[in-house]
Amino acid sequence: MPCWNSNQYEERTDHGVCKIEEKKAGNRNMDEMQRPIGVFDSGVGGISVLRELVALMPNENFIFYGDSKNAPYGTKTLEEVRKLTLADAEYLMTQNVKALVVACNTATSAAIHILREKYQKEIPVIGIEPALKPAVSVKENPRVLVMATPMTLREKKFHNLMQKFQDQAEIISLPCPGLVEFVERGELSGEALEHFLKNLFAPYQERKVDAVVLGCTHYPLVRETIQKVLGQGVAVFDGGAGTARETLHKLKEYSLVSDAVTPGTVQFYNSAEDQKMIGLSKYLLEQRQM
Repeated sequence: MPCWNSNQYEERTDHGVCKIEEKKAGNRNMDEMQRPIGVFDSGVGGISVLRELVALMPNENFIFYGDSKNAPYGTKTLEEVRKLTLADAEYLMTQNVKALVVACNTATSAAIHILREKYQKEIPVIGIEPALKPAVSVKENPRVLVMATPMTLREKKFHNLMQKFQDQAEIISLPCPGLVEFVERGELSGEALEHFLKNLFAPYQERKVDAVVLGCTHYPLVRETIQKVLGQGVAVFDGGAGTARETLHKLKEYSLVSDAVTPGTVQFYNSAEDQKMIGLSKYLLEQRQM
C-alpha cells in the first residue's frame, strides 16, 4: 500500500501491530503520548481536516488513510459505509494510533457510534459534523444551504442537527453527487468544475442564500471555486477547525498530548493501487496555508 512520510520523503510499506492496553486517562507513559494520531476519510477529502489538525498541533505525529479505492462513500448504502468505515478504523489501529479522527461526514453519520463503542475505552474517537452553528449566526434568520453527500443528508444524525437550528434559519439540504469525484481526480478548479457548480447552485440564484455549509470534507478543497461561483457576499463554513479543536480537547482529556518540541511527521496511506494518490495527498496538505 502506498505511503509517504512528510519528514523523510520516502515511500514506506511497513505496518505496525496494535498492542494497546486499556488504561485510565492520566496514567499514560511517554511512548503512548508520542504515538501518531490516526485520521481517515473515504478518499483524499479528509486532508482538509488534516490541515487544521497539523496547524493546531504541529508537534504531533499523524497517519492519514484515504480509501480512494472505494470513494465516494456518500452514494453507497448505510451497510456498505459502515463496513468500509470499520475496516478503515481497524487498519489505523494496526498502526498503533493514539486517537481516531473520522475526517469524513458520511462515515461519521453512519458509524461514529459503533466506533466509539468499540474503541473509546482505549483511545479518543472524534467525528465531524456540518458547521451549522456558525452558519446560522451570520445574520438574523439567514438562508443557509448545506452541501453534503446523499448519505449524510439521509442519516438521522444530520436531521437531529438540522432540527436543533431550524427555528433560527431557513436550512436547505443540497445533495452533491459528483463533486467528490472532482477532488479525487485532483481537479480543484477550472471550467468543468465551475460549470458543475453553476448548475448545482442555479436554483438558488434568484433568491440567494446567505451562507453555505460544506458538509463533506472533500468540499473545502474546492472552496475557492465554490466561493467564486457563489460570490463574495455568501459566507462559507466547514467543520475542519472545530474537529481539530475537539481532537486536542480529547487528547488532553485522555492525557495523550505529545510533549515533543520539534515538528511531527505525517504519513500517508491510500487503498488505491496508484502512487498518484499519495502525491495528490502530499500536494493537498501543502496547500494548507492558502
